[in-house]
Amino acid sequence: MTPLQTLSGALEADLECGSDLKAFARDVQSGLFSNPKRLSCRYFYDAEGSLLFERICRLPEYYPTEAEKMALEEHSSEIAALYPAPPTVVELGSGSSYKTRVLLDSILSRHGSARYVPIDISPSILRQTARDLTARYSGLRVTPLIGEYEDGLGRLEKEPGTGRLFLWLGSSIGNLDRAEASRFLLRLRAGLTPTDRLLIGIDLRKDPDVIEAAYNDSLGVTSLFNLNILSRINRELRGGFDTNTFRHQAIYEDAQGRVRMYLVSMREQSVPIVDLGVEIPFRAGEAIHTEDSYKYSPAEINALATNADLVLSRHWLDSGGRFSLNLFSRR
Repeated sequence: MTPLQTLSGALEADLECGSDLKAFARDVQSGLFSNPKRLSCRYFYDAEGSLLFERICRLPEYYPTEAEKMALEEHSSEIAALYPAPPTVVELGSGSSYKTRVLLDSILSRHGSARYVPIDISPSILRQTARDLTARYSGLRVTPLIGEYEDGLGRLEKEPGTGRLFLWLGSSIGNLDRAEASRFLLRLRAGLTPTDRLLIGIDLRKDPDVIEAAYNDSLGVTSLFNLNILSRINRELRGGFDTNTFRHQAIYEDAQGRVRMYLVSMREQSVPIVDLGVEIPFRAGEAIHTEDSYKYSPAEINALATNADLVLSRHWLDSGGRFSLNLFSRR
């Protein structure tokens, strides 16, 4: 892997190699012929979807971004002080690294230098973010990696390292059900050294009305974000989805502590996807499940640590008690 400062065509090649149209096509065909129909939320984040998600993060109803940023602002100096030497900061699903800059400010203020490894599936967002950070921080060495989490972590396992800080912010862990989250953390734990730490942002259970509003914003940006996955099928697989005939739906199930997000067909229709050689039938009112977002209680966070054989060493909240930062280490 090469620092961004010395890249040019090398960066472009490394970023573009992460695009896997065959996997997208395979998952779309499998998901839309399932019963019930489904599409993976990992495919939200093409260039257009990533930009829409950045807009979501600035919406007043979408509290997780600002709440997590507040918690980072209050506790980033304490986190930076845990490291006696300049750390390598590895971020899963980095996006624009908007909130991460709060933590990088504290680390660079304390240590003068650091290495930052953002891992993301969007080449365009990752490219721009890496350039922005390199221009902003003279002491920061940026090594961007394009791909799924496992891809990036697999490449990092080939590098010896200790005292690293792994970040998984934005409550992305909520996209996995509770058993899947524990299994993923177990895999992640296998690559941690005794001096590594894992900082995870986890959204908390709260008033259902507050949670539902965050996924049904008044400007309809979340609806555009959800519908973009159909537009992506149109663009990349020559699909025939008329997005005006589908509507966004997000429902919070309080007992399970999760938001479920769907795209609902507003009429009976059949949608061709040319590159797959198929037509997908829809009944009026039939839904495609696109995402879950699980919320956690403190007890559920402790259970997550136990199930993943991790120690929850620190736990911080924003001032409103809406969102948590959780620092884990190997047991």
